[in-house]
Amino acid sequence: MLSVSPVTDTSGCVDAAGRHCAAALRAVKSTLMFDVLVYLYENYPALTGAPDPDSLAQKLSAAGFDKDEISDALAWLQGLAQVTRESLSVRDASDRTFRIYPGFERERLGADGVAFLSFLDGAGQLTGAQREIVIERALAVGQQDGEWPVALDKLKLIVLMVLWSQQADIDVLLLEELLDDGDERLLH
Repeated sequence: MLSVSPVTDTSGCVDAAGRHCAAALRAVKSTLMFDVLVYLYENYPALTGAPDPDSLAQKLSAAGFDKDEISDALAWLQGLAQVTRESLSVRDASDRTFRIYPGFERERLGADGVAFLSFLDGAGQLTGAQREIVIERALAVGQQDGEWPVALDKLKLIVLMVLWSQQADIDVLLLEELLDDGDERLLH
């Protein structure tokens, strides 16, 4: 974990991965924002059932989240709501759509991210409109933390947040995949 004291000159600071400290701190901040989003998912059956933003911020603060984490998460959710409203006019021409990812999206989503989204498309787990919302929100997170490509675990949480915000039915196996933390599990 990177730690920088307020009196330390960070102009030459580089973390173990070779990233400048400011970029590393933005990445940590983004990860903490996802902790807030996961907390919301675990504690509210639907995004529409959550209290107004001010009340929600107070509840999140009481749960121990930092003001900046809360602000980032609520801003991200507000962006999600806006993109979702705007996408209501977008209708899939057919059940089968094919998405070509331009170079900048492939770079920012990464090969694993593009493959995962293609898998969800092929399995019928995302509509075309949902896929576009996921891509937009993933690019917003990457822009916020300056880390490209967006980590696959973050992309999975973005998919979960999009489906949760739309109160979409989520297949049990997909839910397990989206919540997978990468640890090996014993099957029984």
